[in-house]
Amino acid sequence: MKILNTYAQLVEKLMDLRDPISGVWTGQLSSSALSTSLALSALESGDYKDRKLSHSGAQWLVDNVNSDGGWGDTPESPSNLSTSLIARASLLKHKDCKGAAEALSLTSTWIMQHTCSLSLEDISGSLNSIYKKDKTFAVPILMFLAMCSDDENEWVHVPKLPFLLALLPGWCYRFLRIEVVSYALPALIAVGVCRHIKVASLKNKMAWGKLFAPILLHRLERLQPEHGGFLDAAPLTAFVVLALQQCGYDNHAVVAKGCRFLRASVTKSGSWPIDSNLRIWVSSLSIRALSERLKADPDSARKVAQWLLLQQQLEIHPYTGAAPGGWAWTDLPGGVPDADDTAAALIALFHMKEFTAPAPLTKAVRLGLSWIMNLQNRDGGVPTFCRGWGKLPFDKSCCDITAHALEALVIWKFQIERKQYIVCDDIFMRQLNAASRRMVNFLESAQDNDGAWLPLWFGHQQSINKLNHIIGTARVVQCLHTFLLNAQELNNVQRKAVSEMVEKAEIHLIKNQKPDGGWSAGNNSTVEETALVISALIQGSPESSKAAHKGADWLVEMHTNNTIKSAPIGLYFSVLWYDEALYPLIWSVEALKKIKDNQ
Repeated sequence: MKILNTYAQLVEKLMDLRDPISGVWTGQLSSSALSTSLALSALESGDYKDRKLSHSGAQWLVDNVNSDGGWGDTPESPSNLSTSLIARASLLKHKDCKGAAEALSLTSTWIMQHTCSLSLEDISGSLNSIYKKDKTFAVPILMFLAMCSDDENEWVHVPKLPFLLALLPGWCYRFLRIEVVSYALPALIAVGVCRHIKVASLKNKMAWGKLFAPILLHRLERLQPEHGGFLDAAPLTAFVVLALQQCGYDNHAVVAKGCRFLRASVTKSGSWPIDSNLRIWVSSLSIRALSERLKADPDSARKVAQWLLLQQQLEIHPYTGAAPGGWAWTDLPGGVPDADDTAAALIALFHMKEFTAPAPLTKAVRLGLSWIMNLQNRDGGVPTFCRGWGKLPFDKSCCDITAHALEALVIWKFQIERKQYIVCDDIFMRQLNAASRRMVNFLESAQDNDGAWLPLWFGHQQSINKLNHIIGTARVVQCLHTFLLNAQELNNVQRKAVSEMVEKAEIHLIKNQKPDGGWSAGNNSTVEETALVISALIQGSPESSKAAHKGADWLVEMHTNNTIKSAPIGLYFSVLWYDEALYPLIWSVEALKKIKDNQ
């Protein structure tokens, strides 16, 4: 009874968090010290209002410094080198903030303990040990530190970027061994040009790259969304603005639009999150969790289904060149279609299929499924945005996204087989079957010996290598249960192979249950991780179900005591941590619903 009461209360709480006009969910991302540092620096040379925003951001940094003198990505995160370096550099021009002198002293000591000195040469070596071959984030950080330094000679320690490659067609990048991931093209252009001009000036040489600057900046201008935010992300946008300001293009239209975006995305606290919002993502997850409740309110169901249909990208995306058919994480102009959000949207539409017109639903679903299949890599797995320029993390196949895509494919494939809601030809069905088999094969090859799968976009700050085997395994298991339920074409041998994968993973999750009944890849159970594991295990063996019920008792107790606080388990580009206020609520609703349905 306690579970049912808690479930009912959480359902209404989540329903109440809808936007009153659109009927969907926006959520709230945590403030980011890194975003705040870069944004305030980009605005500090503006007018009085910009300088006021910059000062407020600097004061927020001082007020949120960790006790050891460093900064983490969220106020709840332990100090890390990248964020601490950027925060310290941004505060150097804001020593008038209350407590800034003490914060800078503490931070300098903390950084010295991790880099031996404050010279860019030593810092560069430390950052290389963090980011390895990936220059996507390391070079912009070093650029920012060089522009904040009083010593112009520090620019020689900023590695060069192959910015002229931005002149090539997008399809060429995957064949080049470029050390910047595909989504970072704006930084490749702006930071690359800036570093080139600054070093050439330092060495009294001609900045020959400046000859190509007009066409490169025109390319950058075409990549920039109308509202100014690259990827709707403050860090990337601020890096581009800062780079152009530094190398003499401070009056360029890209800078003006970028600053406009930064002004619009500041929070009431004076800080900036890493991204504006995850509205499509959290709305898709909410629709899935609340499908039963929404169906009892047809007007609400039709409203969210229509909104989600309208968010599908129907043109070639100007930023990544992605084909039509995918969904982004946000409905704002800076969003880029990706496999995880596309899978989530397709699954949400599946739950709302009775409330959409057949023709537009058929078109949207077929286009979305095709988009995912065309993204599939040679290894059978599914990457995030595109097939990738190389083997850098965000361009590779990943387990949790592959499983999510598999779930979207198989639930709609089952509907197509039954000729319900959407109708497709035999060729398309064969494509779905082939893509599904390849995804399953990838998941089988990617499973660790202990039964775990590791995710790409979620982690844990206390775990080894910051990886989160709990979330990765739970997400894959949940999707594979859906696959087994809906994949009618499997023979006995294939079904047995998938079932063995699931059983091995369930044993891993059961072994890692905390004494209090919850789960976490770190020391203390979190609501997010526990809820995801419950949703995965409740569909399994009796032992799995028993563990899930024990986890549900812990989950209910947390909600009853109102001790819920979102955990920084989300990972963003280049290992940036975030927490999302809606995650604990959405995943708890879904978990308790499954407990209710299995009683």
